[in-house]
This record gives sequence, C-alpha cells and structure tokens, in this order.
Amino acid sequence: MDVVIAGGHGQIALALTRLLRTRGDGVRGLIRNPAHADDLREAGAQPVLCDLEALSEDEIAAAIGPADAFVFAAGAGPGSGPERKRTLDFQGVEKTIAAAKANGIARYVIVSSMGTADPPQDDDTFSVYLRAKADADDALRASGLDYTVVRPGGLTNDPPTRRVRIGASLPHETVTRADVAGVLVAVLDEPTSIGTTFELLNGETPVAEALTAFLATR
Repeated sequence: MDVVIAGGHGQIALALTRLLRTRGDGVRGLIRNPAHADDLREAGAQPVLCDLEALSEDEIAAAIGPADAFVFAAGAGPGSGPERKRTLDFQGVEKTIAAAKANGIARYVIVSSMGTADPPQDDDTFSVYLRAKADADDALRASGLDYTVVRPGGLTNDPPTRRVRIGASLPHETVTRADVAGVLVAVLDEPTSIGTTFELLNGETPVAEALTAFLATR
C-alpha cells in the first residue's frame, strides 16, 4: 500500500509511518518545515514539502501525486489562534479532498476529535477548533470519497496498549497517540470501515477485535 499522510511530522503520523513501514508499505509525509525532513526519513517516510495553507488545490495535487490512500493527521497545534483552526483544520481538508479526487485517490481517512458531533458555539479557541474539525468531517462525508472519520479522545504520549474502545458515542476519556496510529492501520486494512465515523478511547479490547465488533453494529 502507498499512503500519503498530511501532518507527517506529528506524533500520530510518525507512529503510523513506523507501523506501515515495518510491514513494507510506502509512506510519503507532507510537511511545511524542511527542518522536519530528517525526522520523517528516520521513521521511514519520504518527506514532501507541501504547505496546505499556502498552496492551491492544484499545487497540492501535484505534490501528492498518486497513492492508494490519504490520511489527514495534520493540525494547527495548541499554540495557534482561531484563524489557523479554519485555514488548516478545515480548509486544509477541503484542499486535500480536491487533490485526492484529482489524483484518483479514493480512500481518505481523517483524524478528527471527540466533541465534533455537537461542537460548542462560543468564541473560545478550542470551540473554534472543534467546529473546524466538525466542518471538515462533514466535507469529507459529502465528498464521495471512501472515507473513515476517526474521533479520538484526549491524546496522551503513553506507550501503546493495543487495546481500545470504539463506538459511535463514548465518554470523554483518553487514548494514546500510538494506539490511534494502530487503529488507523486497522482501518486502512478493513474495507468495511469505509463510510463510518467513530470515537476512540483506550480500553480492554485488542484493536482488530474492537474495530470488527463496532463494524458489526453498522
């Protein structure tokens, strides 16, 4: 499988890269800071300079090229203001949806967030972030692509447990970034996850079993 990951220098993206490369898949990671290129190479990815905010849809499509799947794991980050929540977390998704379509990439998986099913409407930066992610999820679901929307809870840097909870609606708890990456691999491998949206936490069930059980309810 040949996978392109937006936000290639993020912790989830790097963990996903390592998992994919361990089994022989090809990975290209999109970055806007050339200083991050060596970190991607160390993880096994081919770095691709591609600023999702600065470039046009056509320029992004040219940078991405063909692939079997696209994973959006980018984010404006906790230090950014409300404007960047829209330009990256929402508009970046819109641009990459168009680029995926232009390049014939049907499979698109997005790392969203718990709280986007009913985001708050105030002007707090985190509320703006959740609304941007919710709009991005809606845009992807309406795109006609083979989508999966993964909405993790609070993210931690703990070691992977390889045990999770997956459901349409879960209490707001936590999940390790490494386990999010493990679920993304499982989703990419499972065609019946296409067209689904689910929330994700750490739990007691091995990843593959948790995903299979959730999909059986759809």
